[in-house]
Amino acid sequence: MAERVVLRPFVMTDAPVLAEYRSDPHVARYQGWEAPFSLVQAEEFVREVGVLDPTGPGWFQFAVEVSGELVGDVGVNLHHNRMQAEIGYTLATAHQGRGYATEAVRRLLEHLFDERGLHRVAAECDARNERSARLLTRLGFRQEGHRVRSTWAKGEWTDDLLFALLAEEWREHMI
Repeated sequence: MAERVVLRPFVMTDAPVLAEYRSDPHVARYQGWEAPFSLVQAEEFVREVGVLDPTGPGWFQFAVEVSGELVGDVGVNLHHNRMQAEIGYTLATAHQGRGYATEAVRRLLEHLFDERGLHRVAAECDARNERSARLLTRLGFRQEGHRVRSTWAKGEWTDDLLFALLAEEWREHMI
């Protein structure tokens, strides 16, 4: 099966599309940024991520491309021990419901587990974000916790769902 989704570094020409989808209140609802997300913010984001080492500890954001079009992004927060990471993902509303987010996260997990040899990958999401929780479960993540009213976000306390996946679980899931 040909892969529809490509993960790649951001380039400056991505900034207008990045600003557009991150300005969508539906996209921003469960994320750490506020909408609107200006073109200036998007350009700064692209500049900042452009100088980062994708193999080094800390956050790195990959652009998600389908048929040459930017449709979202996936992030990796690599732990200093380089054996575990946290991930996050965002997809433009117009491209949701087509399996692109699942494919992008699957490709990211292949990269982290199969190519880089990580031991564990974690993710968390707002408990109200049922689509995100289903995506993680579909890819083999297990829910490890539910923190009640633990995050103050956009003027309210929210619950967090905690997920994780070990390398051996990933391999078993992919069989």
